[in-house]
Amino acid sequence: MISDWQSRRGTTAHLTRSGVSGMRTFLVTGADRGIGEALCLQIGARGDRVIAACLDDSPPLRERKIQVEPNADVTSDAAISALARRLSGERLDVLVNVAGVVHPGKLGRFDFDHFRHEYEVNALGPLRVTQAMLGLLGPGSKVAIVTSRVGSLAENLAGGLYGYRMSKAAANMLGICLARELKNRSIAVICLHPGSVRTEMTRGLSGGVIGNLVEPEEAARGLLARIDELTVESTGTFRHANGEILPW
Repeated sequence: MISDWQSRRGTTAHLTRSGVSGMRTFLVTGADRGIGEALCLQIGARGDRVIAACLDDSPPLRERKIQVEPNADVTSDAAISALARRLSGERLDVLVNVAGVVHPGKLGRFDFDHFRHEYEVNALGPLRVTQAMLGLLGPGSKVAIVTSRVGSLAENLAGGLYGYRMSKAAANMLGICLARELKNRSIAVICLHPGSVRTEMTRGLSGGVIGNLVEPEEAARGLLARIDELTVESTGTFRHANGEILPW
């Protein structure tokens, strides 16, 4: 029997890359620049459809004929609700939560407003977006949350980056919760570490904290490979873009 969700997908129905062909629809947040922009360009280049949710706008993506949705502030209930209304009737195969922020700070000289902002963007942001887009997801859809291995409790050997680490640990917990709840809907969820990436966000951070930097294009290729591999059977994992399984 064909489900209502499947029937409404019409001619865009397809199988996954593990066995099927056909255009998939991706929604990527934080698409203005860096990893999000690189993901959109690579998704579009390989023939899938991508909707780029940007905080501001992206003329470079528009020039590539990519659908850009501006004013997608992941910290704003109103902005994300408006985005969901604009996309009403769409069916999303993959939701990729990329939007992120980091504010450097040192013990004894913290700005707690910065911490709150990191939590709003990095932890509540993907929750806010995923909740708003639930009606556009269906059996076979995937949700990816780009977090960071600095949110791993097991791997924290250096300390520092308090607000960023705490917000990314919360994002990892979000991924586990979503994986448990959405598995019954046949929706798979993954938390992904992109590597240490050369972006505006990482500019000025200590190399000793973030490691050797890779370009956004390299990170995006790895992230897409991990998303392609994701199934309901492997839902709820935390992986490096290079394929490594990371400890929580």
